[in-house]
Amino acid sequence: MTKTIDEVISRLTEIIEESRQRPSRLGYFAALYRKVTIQVKEGIANNKFQDGNRMERLDVCFANRYLDAYESHRQGKQPTAAWQVSFEAAERWRPLILQHLLAGINAHINLDLGIAAMETSPGEELHSLQPDFEAINNILFSLVQPVQDEIGQASPWIGFLEKIDPSADDAIINFSMRVARDSAWRFALRLNALDAKERPSAIQRRDKEIAELGKLVVNPPGVIFNAGLTLIRLRESNDIPRVIDLLS
Repeated sequence: MTKTIDEVISRLTEIIEESRQRPSRLGYFAALYRKVTIQVKEGIANNKFQDGNRMERLDVCFANRYLDAYESHRQGKQPTAAWQVSFEAAERWRPLILQHLLAGINAHINLDLGIAAMETSPGEELHSLQPDFEAINNILFSLVQPVQDEIGQASPWIGFLEKIDPSADDAIINFSMRVARDSAWRFALRLNALDAKERPSAIQRRDKEIAELGKLVVNPPGVIFNAGLTLIRLRESNDIPRVIDLLS
């Protein structure tokens, strides 16, 4: 279990390298996550948060949930259902690079973030965390266009997604940034209001809900939409180490 943001970055780097060597699409989300974590570290160093020490504690607590899920999967154990959907998708050819990233984002933000926020600032302290919690949105938004550009280098027909569904691009941004983080904050408030004995069952229910959402991300409905996704996928790079390098 990591204890500092530098240890988180180091462990993510190890996962990225492991994924390059195997090769494994598990490295896609790890590459994106390391990029976000580095930005958070720089934000702390540049005093962009009200409480830098608390933000590091949140970042580490948040990251450890992903790292624990990753290790469980690697050891053949059962991670949370939401992460299981993402990890199983990494073994399949069909999902787009974008779908792999969104499946990871779904599990980590929609499930893990609210739990980490509540654990970092429990009780009356939670409300004081909200400004810094929301400040991370600025960091995430700053990465949207660079990540889209990187995906485009490995998936030259990704722009076709807008022709299949004109709202798809905006929906992706809303899903990964605005809607998911707002939902995570509400979940943190809900957990915080519960008795400690009630939280495990609430987390289990949430995990099942987020796993179902993850399944829709990986296997969206609609014959025409899926046919379009397949066309995009046929033009995507199958060079997993190269994709990991682009996302890094």
